[in-house]
Amino acid sequence: MATPESAPLDLNISAINGFELPFPIPTPSWDHPFGFNLFQHFDFIVSKLTNSNFVPSKFEFVPGEYPLTTPIPVFALIALYYTLVFGGRAILRATNAKPLILNGPFQIHNAILTSVSFVLVVLMAEQLIPMIYHHGLFYAICDHGAWTQEMVTLYYLNYLVKFVEFIDTLFLVVKGKKLTFLHTYHHGATALLCYTQLIGLTSISWVPITLNLSVHVVMYFYYFLAARGIHVWWKEWVTRFQILQFILDLGFIYFATYQKVVHDYCPDLLPYCGNCAGTSLATISGCAIISSYLVLFIAFYIEVYTKKSKKAKVVKRVRGGVAAKVNEYVLLDKKTLQQNYDSNTGSPLPEPRRGNLRERSRKD
Repeated sequence: MATPESAPLDLNISAINGFELPFPIPTPSWDHPFGFNLFQHFDFIVSKLTNSNFVPSKFEFVPGEYPLTTPIPVFALIALYYTLVFGGRAILRATNAKPLILNGPFQIHNAILTSVSFVLVVLMAEQLIPMIYHHGLFYAICDHGAWTQEMVTLYYLNYLVKFVEFIDTLFLVVKGKKLTFLHTYHHGATALLCYTQLIGLTSISWVPITLNLSVHVVMYFYYFLAARGIHVWWKEWVTRFQILQFILDLGFIYFATYQKVVHDYCPDLLPYCGNCAGTSLATISGCAIISSYLVLFIAFYIEVYTKKSKKAKVVKRVRGGVAAKVNEYVLLDKKTLQQNYDSNTGSPLPEPRRGNLRERSRKD
């Protein structure tokens, strides 16, 4: 007989005040945070949709058995991404091709990504909540036992989504938008990061992945609304969530890296909690890639907030948070600056003066 401490809490309510319900109402518990087994339903649906070619509950990350599980196709696809981005942009410039609108496909793209991100982060939460409740946070980020079959399946699906997100940049190219190094580098580096963590068996993978998926739910939904011409008051919060994600990522990853380095190389010299699961390659590559994001982010702030260039003055005046400032920074070219902004203050020039400057430039 189960004791009160070990008795399951996930009871289904079948009656309210004596009234029998036609079906039981799922009751959340620590073991089943949503009241029923979501992964089981996900497994059934995906198996049916793929005609049992991909069964989530039976998935194992075996190199060569599934797409993009070996180095050659991974590096080839990342190289193809950069080739299409930079080669496509060069061709469009050389041919003076008109930018494409593609508003409909862009909406569909963002709707799919926000939906997929939501499904994956909810499925991961279902696995993580009971794990952390029963074993603690350190276990969840560092123990080999946290590398479960369900989590690996979700890691792999998230990894595949990173390649779908390459389309983000391709949309910018065909729409004639300017690209930052951070944007183009980020997509390729993140796909590579996910691959190294999959082959490196790093239990901490869920931290950056769940944070990233949570941000992407909001971000791609915002992009979807923006593509439909819907303005929302919370667009600043998209960037705030991104910054918070970035800070938390670094905190957890540096903590785990410290644990592993001390355990492997100097356990008698420095204090530590225990070893963290994962290969040295995965640890080094993960820490390096995440740290590179920090370097690029700092470089942007130095460019905007410490330099006294005209471009920096203009960007500082932009409202709407860091995202708006980044976008404004990307869109400002030399000609735009000369024609539309005061060189001393960075303020927009009055409309009549803008017109005069445009006329002068046409005559020149």
